[in-house]
Amino acid sequence: MMNPVPFFSLIALALGLVVLPSLPVQAEEDGERFPPIKHEATLKECAACHMAFQPQMLPKRSWEALMGDLANHFGEDASLAPDVQADITAYLTANAADARGKSRWMRRIAASETPLRITETPQWKREHEGEVRPERFTDPKVKSKANCLACHKSADKGYYEDD
Repeated sequence: MMNPVPFFSLIALALGLVVLPSLPVQAEEDGERFPPIKHEATLKECAACHMAFQPQMLPKRSWEALMGDLANHFGEDASLAPDVQADITAYLTANAADARGKSRWMRRIAASETPLRITETPQWKREHEGEVRPERFTDPKVKSKANCLACHKSADKGYYEDD
């Protein structure tokens, strides 16, 4: 008769190989990945004008401030129907950088600070300053610091590895 311990170990290993790759990628896994946005209203409304940024890049208070003043969204009126605005706000705050405990994106953001731009967070600056020449952001192909997709081709899917 076959020893049951190795047999069950093989089954567990096989299940792990099938199940683990299908689990959502955690933002803290390697600092370069975030779960892709699958929230329909966020994709439809936010991505209509710019890449829908992963909520794990800002704290709850930042998302509340941004979503609370959509009539003045970086010089544009991005107003939404109240129910859609509430739905997107709930998604962003439930998945914010500080929603599930400690996050490297929250490091060095004081509790009194409410960054409104991901590019103003200490983590974004740490990742880009010194590595990316400032003129790169004014290149006509890039246009601004907020155009993640210009350099990170899979940013909309949550991958920010250097491309």
